[in-house]
Amino acid sequence: MADPPTRRALVTGATRGIGRATALALAAAGWDVAVTGRTARRGEGRDDSDTGSGRPLPGSLEETAEAIRAAGGRSLELVADLHVRVALEAAVARVEEAWGGVDLLVNNAVDTAPGSMVPIVDLAVEQLAAKLEANVVAQFVLVRAVLPGMLARGGGTIIDVTSHTATADPPAPVGTGGWGVAYAASKAAFHRFAPLLAIELGDRGIRAFNVDPGYVETERQQVNAEALGLVGRYRGAPPSVPGSAIAWMADHPGALENGQTVRAQKLALVEGLHPDWRSG
Repeated sequence: MADPPTRRALVTGATRGIGRATALALAAAGWDVAVTGRTARRGEGRDDSDTGSGRPLPGSLEETAEAIRAAGGRSLELVADLHVRVALEAAVARVEEAWGGVDLLVNNAVDTAPGSMVPIVDLAVEQLAAKLEANVVAQFVLVRAVLPGMLARGGGTIIDVTSHTATADPPAPVGTGGWGVAYAASKAAFHRFAPLLAIELGDRGIRAFNVDPGYVETERQQVNAEALGLVGRYRGAPPSVPGSAIAWMADHPGALENGQTVRAQKLALVEGLHPDWRSG
């Protein structure tokens, strides 16, 4: 009898939000999941975003890993910052050393430091450079790190969590319904990875996809909404919606066109992956 196919995933930014939900959905589907993030232990999370003011945030690698193991999967906790390239390379090396390879890379982590919601006239060059480093270069470092092993084994899957801001114009300026150019520009550059990976390496077994998660109400947004008196103002999908979509994509790559962008919320509804969250 042939050995079952390997199912070893690396999910970045998995302390909370879409990353955590994706890691848990993959574990429930039978994947072993290594997780990266900056918050190692419960109680250590802080919001460093434009409006975060250092507020405490729930979630940690410790808690995500515990939940993965409770679901029956193996987990590795890998502390890594998007601004530290050697830490990202070390995370991939650690998974390869411990498990023999990475079959699925989910590039979910994003820079949350100030600069994402800053108007052009107020945006510092250093802030733009930091966003590009963390939201584009860091993902390239990870892709470069996993590709040799994937190619040697005959293939692998890379799923990139991008954003509506990568391809759409904001409906209004920052602060009145729009978003900042630093975030949008970094996501737009990142958005080009998957189709080019598919074109250049698809014939060698590499499958790459973009995921547009839509508006998602993460723990960070819930904490900020409560602090700013905005509870109920904006309604989004729970992180488990894109999480379920990504897990489905990982298990059904042949159902998708290599290099395509998938709208997570639409996929979850069409495939019946998640209870309908849009009412109630």
